[in-house]
Amino acid sequence: MEESLEQRGLETRGLEPVPDSERTGTPRGLLPTWIAANITVLLLTMGATLAVSFGLNFWQVLAVGVASPVVSYGLVGLIGVAGKRGGAPGMALSRAVFGQRGNLLPGAVIWVARWGWETINAVTGAYALLTVLDIAFGIGGNGVLIIVTLLLFVITTFAISGMGIRAVRRCNRWATWLFGAFTLLVLGRLVTATDWSRVLAQPAGPTTALVTGVGLIAAGGMSWAPAAPDFTRYLPGTASSAAIVRNTVGGALVVVLPMLLMGAVTASGVPELAAARDPVSFLGEILPLWLAVPYLLIALIGMLLINAMSMYSAGFTAQTLGFRVPRHWAVSVNAAISLVLGGVLMLAAPSFTGSFVAFLSLLAVAFSAWVGVFGVDMLRRREYDATALLDTGRTSAYWYRAGFSPAAVTAWALGLPTGLLFTRSDWFTGPFAANNPVGRYGLGWITTIVVSGLLYAVLPKPAVVPATTGGRASLAV
Repeated sequence: MEESLEQRGLETRGLEPVPDSERTGTPRGLLPTWIAANITVLLLTMGATLAVSFGLNFWQVLAVGVASPVVSYGLVGLIGVAGKRGGAPGMALSRAVFGQRGNLLPGAVIWVARWGWETINAVTGAYALLTVLDIAFGIGGNGVLIIVTLLLFVITTFAISGMGIRAVRRCNRWATWLFGAFTLLVLGRLVTATDWSRVLAQPAGPTTALVTGVGLIAAGGMSWAPAAPDFTRYLPGTASSAAIVRNTVGGALVVVLPMLLMGAVTASGVPELAAARDPVSFLGEILPLWLAVPYLLIALIGMLLINAMSMYSAGFTAQTLGFRVPRHWAVSVNAAISLVLGGVLMLAAPSFTGSFVAFLSLLAVAFSAWVGVFGVDMLRRREYDATALLDTGRTSAYWYRAGFSPAAVTAWALGLPTGLLFTRSDWFTGPFAANNPVGRYGLGWITTIVVSGLLYAVLPKPAVVPATTGGRASLAV
């Protein structure tokens, strides 16, 4: 039965490492993956925020659009190298670092953080569908329709992510072509319709705002770091690490840069975009009908794929937390949660953009503590024991002390609150979030990476466990 399911496209493999015989992917295949992971209207809104709220001019937004994906997706790509070394999902490989029980701590935080990320995406997708219904068919939104569109979005997301990596990759390739065609159309309209003299005459904003902008946009990319090995585990151990990083950064860059610029240019004529409660319907109003409908459909597809990729990884995280169900059913837990939280956000939140920016600030810190520890561990670990990864009992080579790696857990536990001390958002403000460069520039998540990474580097760690005969997942090159 399992073989027939695989033949029909349903991925039945869970946490177990991918056999060498099936690891036939190429680093170039990561390009559409990370293009699709960034096709979101929220980047347009953030571009408008950079121009209006941060006061950045065109050239500064361009600098943010280049620097942000290089910083964040450079780290994502580096973490992704672990996937080709171990052939297993990121949170499964994390057991080798934190211990079988210790891994439950960052795993739980990352899993909960994904609830918020998936909720934001689901809400944006539902807004896109509502706007298409309004401008194309004159169907106005109401409470019932909001829930129905949100439900349709979540069900479709669950279907794609539940099918597995093949379905996700196939959809990503099509989305890449659609996004390219849409981008050319919008760029052409902007070039001809924009008052470029006004855009280029805007004075430069303060350097502090520029650095803060880079940190804010990069924070969103950081959320993909723990999931990076999930999309590289089908690469052979001989795959180029440099190519993995290059295609990860390149895929993000070709989306983030033009989307931020388009948002900033649009805001030069319509500054209300930066503060719109519903940014999707707002953009549908300012674009001509012939462009608004395909644009919103592209936005809808993009948000579907982002959520599908996130839920795909969330299924693995749920399994590492002890959900003893197949991966595609583990995904349903996150789908149900995003449906409930999404309904609350759409019906009750006073400001979508404000909620999103506040969420990004806290989201990055939650993921960065794990990145600091796991990234430093990659410098000393070149292979993973496949048998030990799946053995969650005392016989596991990754049991360490009572199931915990003291160095990893301590570094993570101290790095996370340290980053929060320097973080400021509408929901939470740390006591050290002002009167210092870290807090002023919104770089609490970078502090988290540095503190957790340095602590793990200096604390005494368990010896690296060599892969047993027949249990080696892969070798690094």
